[in-house]
Amino acid sequence: MKFGITFDLKSSTPRGVDAPDDIDEEYDSPQTIDAIANVLRGMGYDVVLLGDGREFLEKLLAEKPDFVFNFAEGRGISRSREARVPAVLDLLGIPYTGSDPFTMAVTLDKDCAKKIVALAGVAVPHSLALDPDMPLESIPLDMLKYPLVVKPAWEGSSKGIRSKCLVARPHELGEVVGSLRHDYAQTILLEEYIAGEELTVGLVGNGTPELIGILRVKPLRAEPHFLYSLEVKRDYHARVTYEAPPKLPREMLTAVENAARIAFRALGCRDIARVDFRVRDGVPYFLEVNPLPGLNPVDSDLVILAQQVGWSYEKLVRSIVEAAIQRCQSA
Repeated sequence: MKFGITFDLKSSTPRGVDAPDDIDEEYDSPQTIDAIANVLRGMGYDVVLLGDGREFLEKLLAEKPDFVFNFAEGRGISRSREARVPAVLDLLGIPYTGSDPFTMAVTLDKDCAKKIVALAGVAVPHSLALDPDMPLESIPLDMLKYPLVVKPAWEGSSKGIRSKCLVARPHELGEVVGSLRHDYAQTILLEEYIAGEELTVGLVGNGTPELIGILRVKPLRAEPHFLYSLEVKRDYHARVTYEAPPKLPREMLTAVENAARIAFRALGCRDIARVDFRVRDGVPYFLEVNPLPGLNPVDSDLVILAQQVGWSYEKLVRSIVEAAIQRCQSA
């Protein structure tokens, strides 16, 4: 069987002075692509690298893979960019790992994802979506609960989420919103800050997906309002510690696990996802789900989680592939 891999590599081309320094944050290094390819080869598959965009289309038609390991984030800022590759594969009848175009689109839009998960009965932070053409002055201030987390609505890998995005007072809001609107031409979310434990859940499979585990992100120094920002992620060795399984009450972990499975099903996730929560007073608040979680073999949260609960990198990637093949065979 020939397995194709779709992906977006970090650009080696210098960006303009106006571009934010995280513009390529969600894209991958050759190290990650090689690691996935090596697992697939170890499973006995022929592997072809397909890339994304025009290169993907040309190689897909030329190579005719039997199955695709989809890892492409999509270029640009469109909220449907992660849906492009699955849509093409569906059009051509080529099976692939991961979620379908609808799920890829709705999960990238954090506001839409939260609305669907809330309808399924999971708590979400109070928030307001500020569309690009919506004046900040039009916001009814009494609707906002400070402190706020202000962030782009259609980004992954914590793009745009900096320490400055934790806004404690109304007079700070305008500058942060203006900066994010300049860097990310999209809807901006004004989201209630949930004080509590930062937990992320790894799930693999379909139907009732298997729990890989729950990872607790703990700041190394006490902070009145900890935000798992891009600065923290880039300096994680000095800023946080990761704990899996978390040393937390069993009833809290059960509640988080149940909420993660509900969110996974409500959003139509397939094969693999990482679901992020804040837990306040024992209640899990859904933040977002990533159906294309990072698979860097060293520093991706899902990989760190898997390793801490005894999963090798090979087992993680193999489990994704096996879940996808089993799903397609039973369809």
